[in-house]
Amino acid sequence: MHNVTVPRLLVSFASHLVSQTTRSLTSNSRSLSYCKMSGDQEVPVKVPRLSERLVWIDLEMTGLDVEKETIMEAAVLITDSELDIVAEGPNIVLKVEDSLLDNMNDWCKEHHGKSGLTEKCRSSKISLQAGEDQLLQFVAQHTEKGKAPLAGNSVHADKRFLDKYMPKLMKHLHYRIVDVSTVKELCRRWYPEEFTNAPSKKLSHRALDDIKESIEELRYYRSAIFKK
Repeated sequence: MHNVTVPRLLVSFASHLVSQTTRSLTSNSRSLSYCKMSGDQEVPVKVPRLSERLVWIDLEMTGLDVEKETIMEAAVLITDSELDIVAEGPNIVLKVEDSLLDNMNDWCKEHHGKSGLTEKCRSSKISLQAGEDQLLQFVAQHTEKGKAPLAGNSVHADKRFLDKYMPKLMKHLHYRIVDVSTVKELCRRWYPEEFTNAPSKKLSHRALDDIKESIEELRYYRSAIFKK
């Protein structure tokens, strides 16, 4: 023991401490919480789990009848459980045949025409399959298979089209959904005052803008009506 110098002992101890800390951080990287110093006290802090991420997808379609209509645009964002954006994914405008675009209902013709989406779909070179592959590649990079639910506003409608046209993507997601519209309707009934203060929507009817508005809306409901 007396052949080991003090500096060597310090180096050995420091190396051991770093090793233990690294293992501790790795093992707790998906834990619910950890402690950080606040003054002289340790305070529990929420650490979002990888398995608790949400996959926000919004679609623009030629109509709502899944048997006759198709997807025009798809966008995706990933948030953690705290609704902080982890990654912003592809915003894809898909190729749609002129026959479908020309036979959209009046609402779709007006709003998709005004936003410029209709013409973008006419000139797009991206097929449904290629679009699905891009979305799946992105989602798989940021979530665990079978863990992350689909999230959005009235997202059950998007899910019907995703189930039909992008089944590989849907197989990667959890079977549950997080629908902001459900929270909105409950807030309207149970907390009418808070409901009137909810953020208004711009109604751009473009996929990525709609996702960001949905996330902002859920953030508001979380702070206004959910127990902290």
